[in-house]
Amino acid sequence: MTAHDTSLDLPAYFARIGFDGGAHPPPTLDTLRALHLLHPQAIPFENLDVLLGRPVRLDLASIERKLVHNRRGGYCYEHNLLFRSVLEALGFRVKSYAGRVLWGRDASATPPRTHMLLVVETDEGAFVADVGFGGMTLSAPLALEAGLEQITPHGAFRLESIGDDARVPHFRLDALIGGTWTAVYRFDFDPQYDVDYEMSNHFVATYPQSIFIHNLLAARLAPGRRYGLFNQRFSVHDDREGTAQRELADVGQMRRVLSDEIGIRLPDTDGSVTSAELDAVLARLTQPNLA
Repeated sequence: MTAHDTSLDLPAYFARIGFDGGAHPPPTLDTLRALHLLHPQAIPFENLDVLLGRPVRLDLASIERKLVHNRRGGYCYEHNLLFRSVLEALGFRVKSYAGRVLWGRDASATPPRTHMLLVVETDEGAFVADVGFGGMTLSAPLALEAGLEQITPHGAFRLESIGDDARVPHFRLDALIGGTWTAVYRFDFDPQYDVDYEMSNHFVATYPQSIFIHNLLAARLAPGRRYGLFNQRFSVHDDREGTAQRELADVGQMRRVLSDEIGIRLPDTDGSVTSAELDAVLARLTQPNLA
C-alpha cells in the first residue's frame, strides 16, 4: 500500500459505514468527525483470521475486500490503514505512528510498538484519529493537545504529555473509566512506514504469547453503547445503564453474538472456511486454561 493510494472504492466504503455526506466531502474537521463516528459503529474489531490460522493481509485491496465488501472486521492495522486511505483520498493530510499498548498494564511499562494510530492535519489543528482499538476505540478525533479533557460520543479521553525531553514529544492516551483516568497507550512521532506495520502485524499474529493467538477479541460501538467479546465473556457498556456482562454458554450463542451484536458476517459464509472449522475454533475457546 502506497502512502497516497487512492484506488479505494469510496462509494462502497461510504455505503458500508452509512455516510450520506456526498460523494466527495471536503477535507474538513466536520467530515473527519462524521467518518470517525460512523466507522467503528459499522466495522467491528475482530481477530477471527488469526484464530483460524489465516494470514492478515495489509494491502489495500485485501483490506477493502474483507472489511468493506465481505462485511468482516479486523484489528488496528486493517482499520487504520483503511481509514488512512479514505482520508487521503478525500485530501486530508495524514501521518501514521505506532503506539505501545498500556491497557491492562502498568502505565510505566514499555511494551513493544504493536498499535497503529493516525494524526490528521486540519485547518483547526492536528487531531489523533484511531478507529481500531477494540473495546476502547475512539468515536471522535482528539485534538493533539496535552491535558485537555475531551468528550466524545463514547466517553471522555485526554492526551497527557510524558517524558522529560521536550524536543522528543511523547503522549499517553487516557480514558476516564469509572471516575478514574486509565492509560490506553503511549506514542511518539517516530515516523512509521508500511513495512513497519507489516512486521508488527506478523508479530501479533504469530508470536506464541500474543493475546490474539489464543483468545477471541471482538468489539463494536453503537449509539450510546460499546459491545465487547473476549472469548465467552460478552460485555455491553451503556452510557446510562452501566456495564453488564454474561458468559456465553456454547458455540451457538457465540455465533449469534458475533453476527448480531458485534455485526460480523462470519467467515464460513464466503467459502473460505467451513462451518465445522469455525465451530471448532469457537469450541476451543470455551475450554478452560487455553492461553
